[in-house]
Amino acid sequence: MSQILCPVPTDQRPINEYRDLKASWFFEWSSWPRPRFQVRLLLLWGMAWLVSGSVAIASFPLKEAPFHTFLAAALGANFLLLLILLRLVLGWAYVGDRLQRPTVIYEETGWYDGQEWQKPEAELAQDRLIYTYELRPILQRLQVTLLALVIFSLGLALAWALL
Repeated sequence: MSQILCPVPTDQRPINEYRDLKASWFFEWSSWPRPRFQVRLLLLWGMAWLVSGSVAIASFPLKEAPFHTFLAAALGANFLLLLILLRLVLGWAYVGDRLQRPTVIYEETGWYDGQEWQKPEAELAQDRLIYTYELRPILQRLQVTLLALVIFSLGLALAWALL
């Protein structure tokens, strides 16, 4: 019944934003099972390494400084992967925030006429359950992965400084 009385446009309802995000080709893979998710990350890192490796080989003489070349390529690949993970975290966090809030801020016809609608208790409970059991695990996995990649990058930067 709240769906009928809800003044929020369909595409701006938090539950629909969550479904759209989960179905999008970019955000979808962050909800895959852990092994498949890790394979995707490794493939992305490998592709990023090919690009950054080419730049590193052009920047450092491979025969004279192989470790610098490898570290520069790995840091470049990490940077690209960090940007991808950051975009995933921000997208999921935005939708998660909208699911948890008791009100929905929406636009009727454009940016200049923002409105606010109070969610009914049943809809708020449903949204919070979806956040707790579906979205939060995705967000936690991405945050842990992002932290691990930052630590790995700092380790590479430390190795660079020690060379």
